[in-house]
Amino acid sequence: MPSYLVQVAYTPAALAALIKNPQNRSEAVRKPIEELGGSMGPFYLSFGDYDVVGIVDMPDNVSAAAFAVALGAGGACRSVKTTPLLGMEEGLEAMKKAGSSSYKPVTSQ
Repeated sequence: MPSYLVQVAYTPAALAALIKNPQNRSEAVRKPIEELGGSMGPFYLSFGDYDVVGIVDMPDNVSAAAFAVALGAGGACRSVKTTPLLGMEEGLEAMKKAGSSSYKPVTSQ
């Protein structure tokens, strides 16, 4: 099943609500992920541009997009970024395919 990196930045109002009532919001998204046919990997609080990062396995891109749209539509997130992840074997396969493609960068002409 494909894996996705999900990065979430909360709105100031959502952060204020979490400060007032701290809670593990990863548990709030477990059921919707599972309803979309996926499973939840580890989630972490983080510093920087995103407040939460997590790994989600979803059956396909449409299901991953549906999850991201549902998060974004909820109003508590100012940003939701979903990045498809390739396993190392898939990445190596992509590199090999790239090497056999006929693409020539402008700098090689």
